[in-house]
Amino acid sequence: MRKLAALILAVSMSSSLYAQWFDWGFPLVPRTDDGKPNLTAAVPRTAGDRVDLSGLWVPLNASGSLYDSSRIKGWALDAIAEAERNFHSNAPRFHCLPSGPGAYLAEFLTGGMRQVVQHPQIIAILNSDMTYRQVFMDGRRLEKEPLLPSWMGYSVGRWEDDTLVVESNGYNDKTWLTHEGLPHTDQLQITERYTRLDYGHMELEITYEDAGTFIDGPVQATIDLVMMPESVMLEVICNESETGRRHYSGGMHQSEEQLVVVPEEVLEEYVGTYRGFWVNRLTTVEVTLDNGELVLKRTPRYAKIGGNTDFDTAHLVAQSENAFDSTLGLGWVFNRNAAGEVVSVSEVHVSGAWLFERVE
Repeated sequence: MRKLAALILAVSMSSSLYAQWFDWGFPLVPRTDDGKPNLTAAVPRTAGDRVDLSGLWVPLNASGSLYDSSRIKGWALDAIAEAERNFHSNAPRFHCLPSGPGAYLAEFLTGGMRQVVQHPQIIAILNSDMTYRQVFMDGRRLEKEPLLPSWMGYSVGRWEDDTLVVESNGYNDKTWLTHEGLPHTDQLQITERYTRLDYGHMELEITYEDAGTFIDGPVQATIDLVMMPESVMLEVICNESETGRRHYSGGMHQSEEQLVVVPEEVLEEYVGTYRGFWVNRLTTVEVTLDNGELVLKRTPRYAKIGGNTDFDTAHLVAQSENAFDSTLGLGWVFNRNAAGEVVSVSEVHVSGAWLFERVE
């Protein structure tokens, strides 16, 4: 099956492991009595008594009006729907292109790890895909009309007490703002506010201004970031695989064209709640029947962060009596025991089938 899940894993696994120098003790990291990193220790400060944002950071979750579809113009909603039907295969990172502002909200497995390097005159933000941002702290202002639109934009920063405020513009219109495929125009302007709460936690508030994309003014997102003090970011080289992307093509319409009609009484047997682990995440899947179609609710979201809910929903499209495709880019296979009872469902990734046992 042509699955977005396969593409996500293939791209993420093309990198080296996010670890190195295994025997290094990271002596500058504050520790608890049992020797573990103390993420609630005091906020570090520079020699000039500024909050020091330096470190390796990963978003944990994101929410806000950015994810409110009522604030998004019709053309952009159509683009999101098209991206979903094509399993998000047009995401820039799947074509070895920079994610641009879409990386601000991305989780660990999808390019969200970033290293902040702080200097009084410039702050560098380094991403694992070898892109970077330069935040100029020397008092310069943004150009109103940048001559050369860029993937990562142009950024200037300033301090407001202990909060770093970053203003950016000059983006091209080739990137997404969210992993769902929310596009933007080249008039996009972004303001970020970074507030380090303690040693290991930081809050990022982002305001997006783009009259061509949003209704009723700017939209907002709030992201919680966590420090990874004992990790080292290694490079991700997207093009190292010569064969990966050629196998991932097509769209949801192909599954619908191959739709198998399953009797409603059979579909009713699949209705229930299933639970199990995908990787290290306890996952609950609730299956319901709506107007003769199976609808699936997956908690937590497959893409772990981003959105005003902690779950995904998808309609299932039958490919056989017990195997289904979905707009999540995942396959689903319902399993029976020797007595013919439905006892589990398998969530199908490129890594194989992850079994969720029926609990209701």
